[in-house]
Amino acid sequence: MDPQRPTIVPGETPAAYVPCPHPEDADHDSVAGAGAGAGAGAGAGPDGPVRDSREEKSRRRRRLEYPPAPEPLPVPVIDNHAHLDFRDGMLTVEVAEALAVAEAVGVSGVIGVGYDVASSEFSVRAAQEHRRMKAAVALHPNEAPQLVADGGFEDAFARIVELSAEDQVVAVGESGMDRFRTGEEGMAAQRESFARHIELAVDRGLALQIHDRDAHDDVVAGLDDAPRIPESVVFHCFSGDAELARICNDNGWFMSFAGTVTFNNAAGLREALAIADPRLILVETDTPFLTPHPYRGRPNAPYLIPQTLRFMAEHRDTTVESLGQQVMYNTVQAYGSWT
Repeated sequence: MDPQRPTIVPGETPAAYVPCPHPEDADHDSVAGAGAGAGAGAGAGPDGPVRDSREEKSRRRRRLEYPPAPEPLPVPVIDNHAHLDFRDGMLTVEVAEALAVAEAVGVSGVIGVGYDVASSEFSVRAAQEHRRMKAAVALHPNEAPQLVADGGFEDAFARIVELSAEDQVVAVGESGMDRFRTGEEGMAAQRESFARHIELAVDRGLALQIHDRDAHDDVVAGLDDAPRIPESVVFHCFSGDAELARICNDNGWFMSFAGTVTFNNAAGLREALAIADPRLILVETDTPFLTPHPYRGRPNAPYLIPQTLRFMAEHRDTTVESLGQQVMYNTVQAYGSWT
């Protein structure tokens, strides 16, 4: 059972995300492994994946305190993409608590997304246990080359195929292409994996959630080359510029904006947001990553969606209520009814 909706005070970190004081908490490196995402009955617990306590590029130590809660939204929206199995911050937050806190600020549901077999299994179990969660299952593009090299790709993909038939699965993802972490030697494996995931989404009648990092041309080519593509194609954490936004507009592909759109160095991304067809806009956290400004680098959670959505509404010169209603409508168009 999901807990009752907690009381949220804007400007204060939700109680579920505030650790009990212990002397050892002063050492952030020692508590980095105790972060968010364990789900009651479906949880990663202390054995789940752990986000690095240092920033990806600069390697500077991150602040591990969760940000304060924003003002609740006037209308409900869905977090299009989150990894609730990842542990981050200074404490463990169960899935039920994360969903309850999110709902208290107007985030009425979350799509939990898989990136390997274990995380896909986690997302399916959590979605089956918590009414406000749906699941996506897939092998991440950076997993594919290693799985092929180890001879484990076929078994892993067969398990994804099994999971994709489970109740509460609404998408195949995240799959796609990534040139940031994988060199040219791994591109053939990524392309084959992406093609297989596209085919699976079509066969199951599911949406496709795409991971695209430094690989816009590769992703578009993969979609163009596919014999069939799903009715709903979603660019998770949309990272393109106005050119890619126009391609998405022309093809009816959804663009899901994350906290990155609020970053000071994201002018091109904001140009894309400005011209995106409103019928194709979604919003996400990519929890525990990509926390919106001014909390960049700190742990992310679904309750921070209002921070990003308000920025998006201001940039598009519309109201939060209007954009929120449109995003919720788009979410249902992409994935079907939420109930």
